[in-house]
Amino acid sequence: MSDSEDMTEFASIVERIERGEVPIKNIERELICPICKELFTHPLILPCQHSVCHKCVRELLVQYPEDSFDAGSECSLPGSPRSRVPSPSMERLDRLVRSGSISSPGWRRGSVTPRVTTIPCPGCQHDIDLGERGISMLFRNFTLESIVERYRQAARAAVAIMCNICKPPQQQEATKSCMDCKASYCNECFKLHHPWGTPKAQHEYVGPTTNFRPKVLMCPEHEMEKVNMYCEVCKRPVCHLCKLGGSHANHKVTSMSSAYKILKEKLAKSIHYLISKEDQVRTQITELEELISQTEENGQLAERQANEHFERLFETLQERKSEMLRSIEQSRNRRLDQLKTQVEEYQGMLENSGLVGYAQEVLKETDQSCFVQTAKQLHVRIQKATESLRTFHPSADPCFDEFVLDTSREEALLKEMCFGGVPDPPMIDLSQSRVYNEATICWRLSDDHLPTDHHILEYRRLGQPSQSASQEDGEDSGVWRATDRVFGPSTVVCDLDPDSLYAFRVRSCRNSMFSPYSPEVTFHTPPAPAFNFLFSDKCGFSTERLILNKRRDTVESVAGMAFLLAADRVQTGSYIGLDYIIGDTGISQGRHYWAFKVEPYSYVVKVGVASDSKLLEWFHNPRDTSSPRYDHDSGHDSGSEDTCYELSQPFTLLTLGMGKLFIPKASSSSSVSSASAQSGDAGNRVLPMPQRLGICLDYEACRVYFFDADTMRCLYERQVDCSGTMYPAFGLMGSGKVQLEEFITAKRLTF
Repeated sequence: MSDSEDMTEFASIVERIERGEVPIKNIERELICPICKELFTHPLILPCQHSVCHKCVRELLVQYPEDSFDAGSECSLPGSPRSRVPSPSMERLDRLVRSGSISSPGWRRGSVTPRVTTIPCPGCQHDIDLGERGISMLFRNFTLESIVERYRQAARAAVAIMCNICKPPQQQEATKSCMDCKASYCNECFKLHHPWGTPKAQHEYVGPTTNFRPKVLMCPEHEMEKVNMYCEVCKRPVCHLCKLGGSHANHKVTSMSSAYKILKEKLAKSIHYLISKEDQVRTQITELEELISQTEENGQLAERQANEHFERLFETLQERKSEMLRSIEQSRNRRLDQLKTQVEEYQGMLENSGLVGYAQEVLKETDQSCFVQTAKQLHVRIQKATESLRTFHPSADPCFDEFVLDTSREEALLKEMCFGGVPDPPMIDLSQSRVYNEATICWRLSDDHLPTDHHILEYRRLGQPSQSASQEDGEDSGVWRATDRVFGPSTVVCDLDPDSLYAFRVRSCRNSMFSPYSPEVTFHTPPAPAFNFLFSDKCGFSTERLILNKRRDTVESVAGMAFLLAADRVQTGSYIGLDYIIGDTGISQGRHYWAFKVEPYSYVVKVGVASDSKLLEWFHNPRDTSSPRYDHDSGHDSGSEDTCYELSQPFTLLTLGMGKLFIPKASSSSSVSSASAQSGDAGNRVLPMPQRLGICLDYEACRVYFFDADTMRCLYERQVDCSGTMYPAFGLMGSGKVQLEEFITAKRLTF
């Protein structure tokens, strides 16, 4: 198809729209912002090619204040693409950090990271990275803006655009709008303000409009440059400076005219295809309307059937209720009759009443034969009454234990009662879930192999472990809170309280039918926010015996040739030293927590904290601890050698190895809190190695805590000298491996 044919075809399509064959009001759904659900106002094009109102993007950034540091850096005026505030150069920021001109309390250079503006796209639900400049990097969608304006004019056809020059009450209807003056004129005012022979006579004018856009689109990165190329990688217009040395230097670009021609041809073909398939679309619409009718009828039928089933259940329950209540009533009446009869018999034993009164009257008989005839049977009755008096037994049991109804099984069945298409409940995966000040909860789906639409995770705070139920306070304590819809097998819950118990449960949804809840699982949050760092290969790192992976989140000690050569001196009584590695980020204030995993096969691994001031002295003036002559123990038990030795150490470490954890023995120079540490028995100081170990450093309190990261049980704590900046520290000897948890290595939190 030639260019002239393409343009002719596109022109015919536009002509059909103008003739009203495709009314502009029918495209209203395409002109609605997905956030405010109103017509677009100054729409911006996101990198994913979806459009959003300018004010709506700003509201999105307000919802993410930790990222939107430049939410007000743009102010898109109606007559200009944007007005920007320049953002700081990251190269300059890095130089400032290197030189120490700026600092952030509690962090060193490793903790300073570029702040990136990220918002979720309301159209495709993907995270959109706006870069350092934020909204100022976005183009105004002038084409969409013009279409919205034409739609507004069509919607208010009875309301004319008035001349901006004429004064009421003689104000006339506008006939032209000048794109250079950004004003609307009637015929007389236009001739008056655009006289022939003047530069204003060359201004561009269009029909009456209130939408004035710039004649030339400028580059958002280079304010004075016009966009004249199209980046095929980023799918956006760029200028020649962007291609020469900017962010698009290595991208494939094409000329604007070529991109215009290609995109216009594709759009024309797509529109032509849709118009040519109009009959097919109408047929499909008819089918959809029939499906809507069938859905309505089938839904009503299913509702009636469900009501019938429940009515039968209610009738069955009512019948059983009547039968069981009748049984209880019959048993009660029978027992009451028996007890009342027994009461009457005992009342007859009272004096001057009943049996006793009758016996007294018989005793008055003086005729012996008559007395004997009557007294024989009376004596038998008196004996029975005497026996019953000696061995009293109620004639009926007042307890109705046999009529206690246990409906727990039936209640469980009723709670699990669901339609045949309801999915099975998912199961929360404890091995993959991690909880810090944010919780990453993962779950396994059911084995029915049918896809689910989404999942809902619910959680509630149970309080702190040291609190009782009556001590829990707060509005949200014990109240289930639900996350938004989750379309995968995991989600993240933010803003959890430290040192608290949280319960989690999840359920799936398929075709608007929810599964039962998964069994509740409980997690204990750490006592402080998560501290993010990676292993550093700068300070004392031994490349001969330690292997650091590319991500710098795993370090492994290998017993290689150097270790073997060192072991050759064992016959002379030498010792083999530890290889140390520290984190790349330091702590100078606050409470921080980090967790990691030590492989069970590790021979010796020491974990804890190190002081930067003592590290410098340690590495500049090392002690030959491998020498058999070096021994800080003189042989007596005064503890002075231990004190001097501990004060000289830059590290405060806990020892693990061979599947065990060793609690240090308390010394006179340190404040240690642990029953095992206070005990002198070595057996009490050896514990099984936890699968995950956590460390919490309280800088102000000068204390370090060691936790079982799975149960958050404190294994050991002690005082530490927080002089200078403190770093996470690790020491390895022999074969061993330490792996930081993924949440700890994600440098995306700010403390």
